Amino acid sequence: MTLPPAASLHQRAESFYQRWQRLNDWLVQHREFWQPAPFMTPEPAWTERYPQLATLVAELSDDDCNRLDECPEVLAEQASRWLPSLADYSEWVELPELSPSPGDIAAATLPEIRATDMPGRKRQQAGAFAAALVPLTEPALDWCCGKGHLSRTLAPLCPGEVQGLEWNPELVADGNRLARHFGDRVSIRCQDVMAPGLALASDRHGIALHACGDLHRRLLAQGSRSGLPRLSLSPCCYHLTDQQTYRPLSARAQAHPDGLDLDRNDLRLAVQETVTAPARVREHTRIVSQWRLGFDGLQRELRGQDTYLPVPPHPAQLMSQGFPAFCRWAANKKRLTLPDHINFDVWLAFGERRLERVRRYELVRHLFRRPLELWVVRDYAVFLEEQGYRVRLGAFCQRSLTPRNLLLDAVRVCGTPPARHSRP
Repeated sequence: MTLPPAASLHQRAESFYQRWQRLNDWLVQHREFWQPAPFMTPEPAWTERYPQLATLVAELSDDDCNRLDECPEVLAEQASRWLPSLADYSEWVELPELSPSPGDIAAATLPEIRATDMPGRKRQQAGAFAAALVPLTEPALDWCCGKGHLSRTLAPLCPGEVQGLEWNPELVADGNRLARHFGDRVSIRCQDVMAPGLALASDRHGIALHACGDLHRRLLAQGSRSGLPRLSLSPCCYHLTDQQTYRPLSARAQAHPDGLDLDRNDLRLAVQETVTAPARVREHTRIVSQWRLGFDGLQRELRGQDTYLPVPPHPAQLMSQGFPAFCRWAANKKRLTLPDHINFDVWLAFGERRLERVRRYELVRHLFRRPLELWVVRDYAVFLEEQGYRVRLGAFCQRSLTPRNLLLDAVRVCGTPPARHSRP
């Protein structure tokens, strides 16, 4: 019999809390590399403390940037020459593979002929997610279900009728229409899942695929409070929260004396990946970033202050009007008066140069995307264990299908009463 590597044995022996605690302390140790955003801080302090690392990324080609952003383990290995604590990077991001066989995924995926209004990538994600949950032994509750694409995928795999909850009445109507048309055992109800006093039937299996931020945290809290027998979710958009300073869910993480203090910008780092974005979306993002950095340089000169000035989201029509129109709009939003004669070409070129530096410094910051995501999700796992669940955590599909490929799957231990906790 071949024994697994020692590191894998060590990980299995650790509890979710121990792994969370070690990861927390590692992230605290490396805070200077991931907390300052190069978009707002042109020269992060670490570039002076580690000039050779700064030179390494500054000399990368665009192709190198693309490759290393998709393979952070390679950059971590190179950077470990000057930052030895990155030598064990793969240990921090290693996860069990929960992805079923290709045949099982194909069997669980909604046939394309029945996937009306369902984008192909979404259809594949739903199929892989559903296959990773088999066998399903309770009726499913599809949380924040939209048109019910996941509900319809789950319907042949679980007993009883799948119930979906969705706040948008148009999506509810469309989803129920599709279910009736294809004869699926699915019923979608118009429901704001954040509403006070929401009651859940205690015999349901709560399921959420890419519910955002406080929406999936509400499922964890309300589902465990209601004593649901099983909770399965792939979380997304951790930064979408009403909290100014993020607070972990679990009591043990909250009590850790050196726990991270994160704001929404910190949490946003965990989902800053465009591996599945179409080329046109990437190009649009590049242009917008160049314009915003060009305006940032302009506003710093006009104000005589070397500080970032956040600008709100711009109206879509500005993209067809060019960089000067964007600058005038942004200046108006920030109550700045632009001089009559500005060489906008100079500031557009400035933005392009800044974007090249930002992209390279962000490579170092991006090393901490997955560790930060696991910091959040392992806390969720500890929380569920505290509520009486047996938990597994791993990847339900390849990152190329979706970077948000974590599956948190929790089964209530037989005889455990519903927990009492105060957080929504």
